[in-house]
This record gives sequence, structure tokens and C-alpha cells, in this order.
Amino acid sequence: MAGFNLILPELNDYITLLNGANQKGLIIMLFTISAGISRPFSGKLSDKIGRKKVIYIGTFIAIVVCLLYPLASSLWIFFLLRFLHGFSAGFSPTGSTALLTDILDEKQRGRAMGIWGTFISLGIGVGQAAGSLICKSFGFNFLFFSASLSTVISLLLVKNVNETLAKKERFHSSLLKINWRDIIEPSVIPAAVVMLLTAICSGIIFVITPEISKFLHFENKGIFFGIYVISTILIRLFASGLSDKIGRRQTMLIAVCSLAGSMLFIGLAKTKEMYLLSAIIFGIATGISSPTLFAWTADLSHELRRGVGAGTMFIALELGVMIGSFSTMLMYDNHFSSVFSTFLVGVICAIIAALYLICHLRFKKHRV
Repeated sequence: MAGFNLILPELNDYITLLNGANQKGLIIMLFTISAGISRPFSGKLSDKIGRKKVIYIGTFIAIVVCLLYPLASSLWIFFLLRFLHGFSAGFSPTGSTALLTDILDEKQRGRAMGIWGTFISLGIGVGQAAGSLICKSFGFNFLFFSASLSTVISLLLVKNVNETLAKKERFHSSLLKINWRDIIEPSVIPAAVVMLLTAICSGIIFVITPEISKFLHFENKGIFFGIYVISTILIRLFASGLSDKIGRRQTMLIAVCSLAGSMLFIGLAKTKEMYLLSAIIFGIATGISSPTLFAWTADLSHELRRGVGAGTMFIALELGVMIGSFSTMLMYDNHFSSVFSTFLVGVICAIIAALYLICHLRFKKHRV
């Protein structure tokens, strides 16, 4: 996650140098399109050839693409690399989540996913906070090299992880034939709907917060995510097992209400203090929602289709981020005055997620 996020705060400035200032939304959108395309393949392969092999594919792609970014001499080459980079996000997290689900005790899933989510947040927050510092001190080329190096370290660590898929198949070309059962696991659709709606908010934040940091004269464009990661880790110390006690949907309702508040606060932020407060609230919201959604997905997934179940969840994530980033291209015009209307889209999506959860609690009697 650090490898993905180290480069993110500076990419807006990077494509501005390539004369792409009005196409900032494509930085996230192209990445998420390719990640979404790859999910059905990574989910199926994870259930067939093994979790670790799928992780290896994703990390290898990330290492190579990060080393190629400095060679992007034109906008179309840069966007091609962003598209290819998304395939790494389509493979590694899917295999990792399926592997983790295999080893978790059902009664402790919420707490365990809280630990898992904490390290995801650390990768996002530390990566984004450090990215601007690295770029300012050493330049873009060293920043891309650092992202590649971070991913190399993760690749070395995966070697010591035990494969959890008991019955593995040898890879053959027929495994790349995809049907609808390989794309969507119907049992996890309720969790995927909530993921989709909340991920739209994340897509907006990924694109616009580096811009707001610049408008508010923060030297480090990743400051929002630095504060966010501290907040999300602290909330997980107290709430990581909350969904194990009161239920997944009840916990998610708390999370999406907090998310709506954070999106409203970011949109209204005119001072550094209010902006940082909104980062804290966003950290609280994601600190509660992320482990809960992963635990809910694990609860709903069929034992033999955990890879597809994880893939379905990540497809929802990528689709949401893509919609969020695309909405910024429609609503944001590179001026501070358009920030509020952009974030209002996120507020509406979080409210819809809350209404969906209320209806689901009212009409669907699940134990989770």
C-alpha cells in the first residue's frame, strides 16, 4: 500500500508538467478501471492456482511500472502506465484478502480485519505523507524508485507467508475464460453496495485533497493522509472488535454517518484547522468501516469462493473510486470555489449508504 500511495500526492503536479492539468481525474480513474477489469481474473485464479501466486503477479507489475514512470515523456505514455499500474492493485489485494480470510477465526474476524486494515491505512497514510517529502528533497525520479523499492520489500516478505489454498491447480489457459460467476459472488452483494457508495467518497478525496492542501498553503500535499492515518489507527484501538459485538451492519451505519460528516467538513473547510479536523473525522469513519466491510464480506462469502468474494468487494471498491474520480472531472475546475460542490457528491453517496443499511437492517434478518 505504501508503494501505491507514495507517488499519489505528487501526480497532480507531475501531469501538470506534461500539460495535463485538466485531466487530473484520470490519474485515479484509469488506475481503477484496470484494477476492476483484473478482479474477475485474480479472484478466479486465487481460488484455482493459489493465493500467493496472485499476490506475486500484482507485486511484480507494480515494481516494473514504478520503474518506468520516469520514462513517461508524454501524457499518453503516463496514462498508459497508470492503466497498467492498476492491474497490480487488481491482483495483490485480492490474493491477500482471500489468504487472510482462510486463516481467520469466524468469531474474531472483525478484530482481525481491524489489524489488517490498520496496516492498509499505515501504507496509505505513511506513503502519502512521505511522498511529498521525498519528492521535494530528491525529485520525481527518486520518488518513483522509492515506490518500487517499497514493493520489492513486500515481495520478499510474501515469500515467508504460507499458502492457504489446499487444492491448487496448475495454470492453464482455460482459467482465463471468465463468466458471470467468476465476476460476482451474489452472497456478498449487500457489503459490495455499501463499499461502492463509500468508495465514491474516497475517489473524490484521492484526487482533490492534494489540491486543497495546496490552496491552504500546506507544504506537504500528503498532510491530509498523515493526519487521517493517525486518526484511523487510534479509533481501531478502541473499535476494531465493535462489529463482532453489535453486528456488521450496525457498525457500518455508524461509519457511513461519520463519513457523511467528514465529506461535508472537507467541502466547507476554509482554514487549516477545519481541514485537519475533517481528516480526523474521515480517519474515524474509515477506521470503523474498512475492517467491518472486510469482515462482513468474509462472513457472506462461500468457503470455496472466497477469492471471487474478495474480488467482488474490490470491484465495488474500484468502481466507486472510478465514479468518484470521474465526478471530480465534472465538478472541479481547478479553483477553490468548486471544492464544496465536488464534495457534496460524497455527502449524498454516504447518506444513500446509510439509508441502504437502515433498509437492509429492517427487511433482511441476517445474523451479521
